[in-house]
Amino acid sequence: MFSKLVPGPLVRFFARPYVAGDSIRAALDVADEIRREKQLLTTFDLLGEDVDTEKKVAANVEVYEQLIQRVADDTRLRVGEYQPTVSLKPSGFTAKDQDDVRERLAHLVRFAHERQVGVTIDMEDRDWTDITIDVATALYREGLDVGTVLQTRLHRTEADLSKIPEGMRVRIVIGIYPEPADVAITDKNAMKERLLAYAKVLLDQGCFVEFGTHDEAFIERFAREVAPAAPDRCEVQMLLGVPRDEIIGKLTGGEFGVTLPVRLYVPFAVGWSDATAYLRRRMDESPSMIWLVLRNIAARRRENAQSK
Repeated sequence: MFSKLVPGPLVRFFARPYVAGDSIRAALDVADEIRREKQLLTTFDLLGEDVDTEKKVAANVEVYEQLIQRVADDTRLRVGEYQPTVSLKPSGFTAKDQDDVRERLAHLVRFAHERQVGVTIDMEDRDWTDITIDVATALYREGLDVGTVLQTRLHRTEADLSKIPEGMRVRIVIGIYPEPADVAITDKNAMKERLLAYAKVLLDQGCFVEFGTHDEAFIERFAREVAPAAPDRCEVQMLLGVPRDEIIGKLTGGEFGVTLPVRLYVPFAVGWSDATAYLRRRMDESPSMIWLVLRNIAARRRENAQSK
């Protein structure tokens, strides 16, 4: 993979625009800045996958409990009727077996629901697809505020659409996990065409669609071709640090015919090794992100120089 050629310290340097920091406080501060400066929504994600020790699982649960409580208490993070949500990766909560994962996820979703904080159970590679959908939909049917994620690269996703209950939140993305050809397509344009097609199916089913991509052409098509059918059940989601201010302004300003909220995915870490692994995956998915980071850094330096 391309990212393995980049030394760890340099990956950490590149991480700065994309990772909110190494604490809950840092993540909350970034979200508050996003709200104040851009009036955008956020969802928080603790970086760290494929946990293999009970100690680390317990630590992740504790961090999420603290995060959820802080989100519930911190009214400054609200944007109108909306407030931040929290995203959970199932592999961050297993040191034993899938029953253990189900128990930990259910605990955190119920903990959040009691505090009126929405949760999204993230999708990881194909080995996690069944349990992620099963747990998320079962908890939603209990009346809890929980959503999940579907990846258009997987062949199975078209059939999985019918498993999503009416009203449930679904983040629809192409996915970043490399998969073999027998379970996934490799043509990114085809994946993005599926984004639009599957978003329409979900909207027709009465779901709340969270359209996740940075491809501006497909974002505009979503706003013009899909969202008008039920704009109150749509939002666009993007990653922290990816420069998309112009199209965000068009979405929130209604320039495509509908006004859509935008939510940024705000990852944070409690150990930089987890943040480094996250950035390596992002770099493999989109090597151009390095040039985006360098461009951002150069722009900030110019702004600082002009302000002196």
